[in-house]
Amino acid sequence: MKRDAVTGGGCLVSTAGVVGAVWLWGASDRTQRHLGNEFENNGQDFGAVLTELPFVFLAGAVVPAVVWGLGAWLLVRHRRAASATSSTPSDLHA
Repeated sequence: MKRDAVTGGGCLVSTAGVVGAVWLWGASDRTQRHLGNEFENNGQDFGAVLTELPFVFLAGAVVPAVVWGLGAWLLVRHRRAASATSSTPSDLHA
């Protein structure tokens, strides 16, 4: 794989992870309860948003990027090991 394709893929996966994590967090019953889904917005707690949302955003960005990077690293490592065993030694490296 080309380095630009791996980088672009990692960024795309990270962006999708952020969007998915924030959407899932926002759709949960617990978050809806804190944001005031009650009568006349009684029980709004924006402290939950200020404390949880940065962690959700970071986890959504970092976890997919780490998994993508680990997969790319393992794939490159596997390809190098396969090419090293299949190549014949040259006279220059003897």
